[in-house]
Amino acid sequence: MGGIHALLILLSVASLALLPGATPLQASQAWSLFKLRQLLGDPPVLGTWHNYTDFCYGGDYKTASALVECYEDSVTQLHIMGDPGARGRPLPATFSIDAFFTTLSRLPDLKVLTLTNLGLWGPLPGGKISRLQKLEIVNVSSNYLYGELPRGLSRLGSLQTLVADHNMLGGKLPGWLKDMPLLAVLSLRNNTLQGTLPESLKDMPSLRSLVLASNNLSGNLPDLDLKNLQVIDMANNALGPKFPRVGRKVASVVLAGNKFSDGLPADMLASCYLLERLDVSGNRFVGPFPAALLSLPSMEYLSIAGNRFTGRLSGNASCGENLRFVDLSSNLLTGSLPGCLAASSDSGKTVVLFSANCLSSGSGDESQSQHPSPFCRNQALAVGIVPEQEQGGKKKSGGKAGVVAGIVLVGALVVSAAVVFVVRKARLPKARPARRLVEHASSAYPSNLLADARYISQTVKLGALGIPAYRSFSLVELEAATDNFQVSSLMGQDAHGQMYRGRLSNGTPVTIRSLKVNKSQSFTRHIEMISKLRHRHLVSALGHCFQYNLDDSTVTHLYLVFEYVHNGNLRGRISQGTQGRRLSWGQRISTTIGVAKGIQFLHGGIIPGLFANNLKITNILMDQNQVPKIGSYNIPILSETMKSEGGAGSKYPPVEFAGFPTVIRLTCTILV
Repeated sequence: MGGIHALLILLSVASLALLPGATPLQASQAWSLFKLRQLLGDPPVLGTWHNYTDFCYGGDYKTASALVECYEDSVTQLHIMGDPGARGRPLPATFSIDAFFTTLSRLPDLKVLTLTNLGLWGPLPGGKISRLQKLEIVNVSSNYLYGELPRGLSRLGSLQTLVADHNMLGGKLPGWLKDMPLLAVLSLRNNTLQGTLPESLKDMPSLRSLVLASNNLSGNLPDLDLKNLQVIDMANNALGPKFPRVGRKVASVVLAGNKFSDGLPADMLASCYLLERLDVSGNRFVGPFPAALLSLPSMEYLSIAGNRFTGRLSGNASCGENLRFVDLSSNLLTGSLPGCLAASSDSGKTVVLFSANCLSSGSGDESQSQHPSPFCRNQALAVGIVPEQEQGGKKKSGGKAGVVAGIVLVGALVVSAAVVFVVRKARLPKARPARRLVEHASSAYPSNLLADARYISQTVKLGALGIPAYRSFSLVELEAATDNFQVSSLMGQDAHGQMYRGRLSNGTPVTIRSLKVNKSQSFTRHIEMISKLRHRHLVSALGHCFQYNLDDSTVTHLYLVFEYVHNGNLRGRISQGTQGRRLSWGQRISTTIGVAKGIQFLHGGIIPGLFANNLKITNILMDQNQVPKIGSYNIPILSETMKSEGGAGSKYPPVEFAGFPTVIRLTCTILV
């Protein structure tokens, strides 16, 4: 049957050559076109191709979906496009993409090739494609092509445009693309590309449009500061966290639906006077929103929705004349909606969306509802004034009366004397020299970070039993643990910062202390000190995280991660709990000794010791095993922060500040 079909093709080509006055297409190329139709299963789109069709000079067969262009009786352009409204089914299992491109290679002068929505399937045969040396434009979108991009494409020295959207091409984007000197348009939207992008992209000066949206790409983008690059579309991948460098000629940047979590480079974008479209929605961008983007002269479409941009917008901000769409929704913006946006929205010139911020817009549109100001103040740690924590705590009630009170007081004095003896003994100089801290350096820190540490006693090793290793956390981990620092996770706030409750990815409950710090502060010795606050009778430190300023790389926030002890405080187990939950006399003595050990560690277990800890019965927490843990102690960085903000601060006082009278009062409270 196939032989008969081929014979008919030859006869039709021969008869075409006998037509008077016609200049027929080369017989071999006409045969190749009919063979392509056969390999495609005679699709309806090629229904106008008949035995007497004059592909080069006849106009009757030409349609918008099937077009052949010739030059000097040789095919230079071939366009075959299936139904654009519906992606066709894959061609039958008998289809051979290798045979298809072998037939195409018999059109040696082909410069433009369009094969879309035809059901082509299989890996692109690089060897066959490389025979088409004159190819300049290739579009094979909306098919079922799979596998990696073949190396044979790099041998197409004239190729300027490669479009293969909506296929199943996979693997990594190859680095050999830089070997294609004229490639200006590369579009591989909606495939299965994965991995990081090659650094060689920055070595493609002819590139004008780079579209890799809707793949599985990850990691940071290479620098895209190319002199001719105008279109960048990387939407719906897993790229980030850093915003790439772009050139001044860029007209469209689409990075929506990725994992960018740094800030926008305001100075760089402000110089992009040709920028018409910027879409960074659906990421985790932080930091101030560059309002100057609104006034870029060419800007038409701007979307920053679904991020965590902060900043106070001004009603007097200016807007560009070409703005047609602005989406500021679901960020942490405060202030007023710029008047130019409000006026442009009212006139219908510009679509303006700004819901789920903390703006005072004055709009009565319920779809543009705003959060209350405290929401953004609590979530945007870089801005806002943190109200001081309400001073509270009821004063301790009086003790029992009569004979019982006298007996208890005597017992308290005895235990207190023992506690003070233990504490003072811990402060006495040791006969043998202390060992250098670097010998026990944590694996989380290099030895040069620990070089300034003084000395530490054996108590540190004894106290850290059963506590997870101290480590450095990423901001992404803490955001995930607190659901992006939602208000529902906020436990409280004071003059230093906020306290959040969270849960790590391994299920460990934690407490996260957020501190806004002074840029001039040094953290090496503080982190070393905090990393050693790990003891059975302390709410121990589990790690830390730095948040940096994107402009000068200075630290803006320090996050301290501690154990989360959720079994109530000691007051509730002595005077406020039910009869079944109150501590027995033996448990009270055990608790007193445990607190004393915690105090001993703070005073003598680390050097320099931590004093002036302002111990209260409400600051002693009980874990699920009834083990007391001191939950509030004097971290030096808090004192320095207070002093930098004009507060009173807290210098290390003499030993007597937390000596015998304080211990007596605390012990009496526990035992009574």
